[in-house]
Amino acid sequence: MSQPTHRVEFEAKAKIGEVMGNLASIQLKPEDLSSPIAFQMAISRIYSELMDMMNKGPTKHYVAEVRFSDSMGNPVAIGVDFGDKIPPLSKQEVKVKVILEFYDEE
Repeated sequence: MSQPTHRVEFEAKAKIGEVMGNLASIQLKPEDLSSPIAFQMAISRIYSELMDMMNKGPTKHYVAEVRFSDSMGNPVAIGVDFGDKIPPLSKQEVKVKVILEFYDEE
């Protein structure tokens, strides 16, 4: 991979916790709120995923919610899935360094 043309670093804070089930499949997306029908379909999808999760049994995933302000002062929140093992950190609230590297397309 080539060298980045620009690099930006942000200081952030993260809260580490656990969620049950498959995090990616049980969530609302912005397009789910675009109309009443889209919202109804989203609720049905989430209900179906919850029923599948209940039939398979609960599984834990460890996640971190990372929050920081971007270069223009806008709040940014991202999620990081650690899988089924918690990282070796001493606290549930930790400091995070977010690094963005920009590359030319090749």
